[in-house]
Amino acid sequence: MELVTKKKLELYSGDSHPELAQEIAEHLGVELGEPNLRQFANGELHCRYGESIRGADVFIIQTHAGPNVNDALMQQLIMIDAAKRASAKRITAVCPYYGYARQDRKAEGREPITAKLVADLLSAAGVDRVVSVDLHTGQIQGFFDMPVDHLTALPILVDRCRDSGDVDDLVIVSPDAGGAKAVTRLANHLGADIAFVNKLRPKGVANTVVAANVIGNVDGKRCILFDDMIDTAGTIVAAADLLKAEGATEVWAMATHGVLSDPAIERLKNSSLERVVLTNTLPLPPEKQIDKIEVLSIAPLVADAISAVFEDESVSEIFGGENQK
Repeated sequence: MELVTKKKLELYSGDSHPELAQEIAEHLGVELGEPNLRQFANGELHCRYGESIRGADVFIIQTHAGPNVNDALMQQLIMIDAAKRASAKRITAVCPYYGYARQDRKAEGREPITAKLVADLLSAAGVDRVVSVDLHTGQIQGFFDMPVDHLTALPILVDRCRDSGDVDDLVIVSPDAGGAKAVTRLANHLGADIAFVNKLRPKGVANTVVAANVIGNVDGKRCILFDDMIDTAGTIVAAADLLKAEGATEVWAMATHGVLSDPAIERLKNSSLERVVLTNTLPLPPEKQIDKIEVLSIAPLVADAISAVFEDESVSEIFGGENQK
């Protein structure tokens, strides 16, 4: 007797960003499964899948978001472990925002490399593959001994730039030298000029920057400050003020990840920025929703990547090389 096995896709979500997970599920045309997550009185987390996932291709969506990044990460690890012990055929961790990504090296002695630790934890839990969006540094892929699909929100942001008006007078600006490669890619797609803000970060003072000078011509130009994330917004706001002082007619900010730790919202609200464009890799709670902030969805991109992984197709070919780094 010949056995015919049918592939089965199972999609689950942690608690950190259920709205994004639901949108991804709708694009895929599947129902989100029930992981029955709960927290005991002492704070410990628990998971028990509501249906059999034996032999299934399981995708566990969890963005590593605040207010407690550690809970979000631990919840995903527990869900992975439960799926492994329930005999899932393959487990993919979908992490739209990868926690601790900025701790990717030792800047000084006696420091951890926590981005590597997170990779080790995911591996130890039993994950077979990772999907993420715009990692802080692409080298984080090397922390894993498994496939990592590193997606980028660039195509979505390129389209928004084109919708913003004539690109002839547009300048794409990096708020620091480290963003040169990303800014160049965006500018090349648009045929726009580039500029850089030289910033100083006082030693030993966290989340504090001083914008020193602009390298490039921004006088009479519309400027878009482009970065992978906005956290406390100190860098972006300082850069925007400097661009305006150098003659920029309008300044926008664009970033994939809106971390927006305090006092980011107050800074953005009172800044010289006309608009702040983010994607929904991280949730934006009501108290952080201000008129300047516009949120674009990365759900279609993530859904397409999940579909390609499930069908054992090339993710890079699906996106034509545009949406994988």
